[in-house]
Amino acid sequence: MVKDIFTADPSAHVFEGKIYIYPSHDIEAGTPENDNGDHFDMKDYHILSMDSVGGKVTDHGVALAVKDIPWAKRQLWAPDVAFKNGTYYLYFPVKDKNDVFKIGVATSKSPAGPFKAEPKPIDGSFSIDPAVFTDDNGDAYMYFGGIWGGQLQRWVTGSYNADGSKTDLEDNSKPALSCKVAKMSKDMLQFDGPVKDVVILDENGKPLLTGDHDRRFFEGSWMHKFNGKYYFTYSTGDTHLLAYATSNSPYGPFNYKGTFMSPVEGWTTHHSIIEFKNKWYLFYHDTEISGKTHLRNVKVTELKHTTDGGIELIKP
Repeated sequence: MVKDIFTADPSAHVFEGKIYIYPSHDIEAGTPENDNGDHFDMKDYHILSMDSVGGKVTDHGVALAVKDIPWAKRQLWAPDVAFKNGTYYLYFPVKDKNDVFKIGVATSKSPAGPFKAEPKPIDGSFSIDPAVFTDDNGDAYMYFGGIWGGQLQRWVTGSYNADGSKTDLEDNSKPALSCKVAKMSKDMLQFDGPVKDVVILDENGKPLLTGDHDRRFFEGSWMHKFNGKYYFTYSTGDTHLLAYATSNSPYGPFNYKGTFMSPVEGWTTHHSIIEFKNKWYLFYHDTEISGKTHLRNVKVTELKHTTDGGIELIKP
């Protein structure tokens, strides 16, 4: 657990034989709390690394700041990183000059940064929480999106609707808003093709509904592969669960399988999953140190797959 700065939303990866963690950097900005998440007013990223789980954690300092991103205005939220052809790619959501969340990309030759941002956001990107998964054949996909403060509900028509009063779809009997997925271009700087819905199906093969707050997607998606299956994991948001669904394709549709982590202390649950030295680990955050929703700390615990392809429930 890192205690000298507040960190959240940990995207963990194994690079160069070490674990690198790319979290948000929580600060006390003095902004009142609301459903749009304005109190999460992060301004930069610190990259963390460790040689082993439970080992000493190195803070590599500021890797990227809002002031270094030409098109950005505020709120540098949960990032992720991918590696290809000798370059590390940092994907980040941040509000543009019009307070609309877009996803940008920055590059570095080192997993510890610092990173240099591209001059514009990724064309066709919107909302928050980019998670980039690279398949066995080298194809990479970005999963992204979050409702409420993440603005996903403002894009239901295909273009941005600034009506901030809506936090979700209004009809609980309609299919829930979906996480989005797009294949990445060969150079990892753009989308290669259309943005698609990540549809999660219930036990009857029907899409999960808006009113199903215990199971529907809210934010914080992640993708990992185990025994040839694609595991789409995500936060249910206002019900504070981590859930998972599986598919034979990175595009889905995904079949809902269950919850794999009970609620933590604090409001949000944002995670990542990695394999390291033949064990699987879940990185997540809670508010144990501060007791405040917007000042979080990153944690790690072992994650276990069951013989039938499930994930054991973690009680934090």
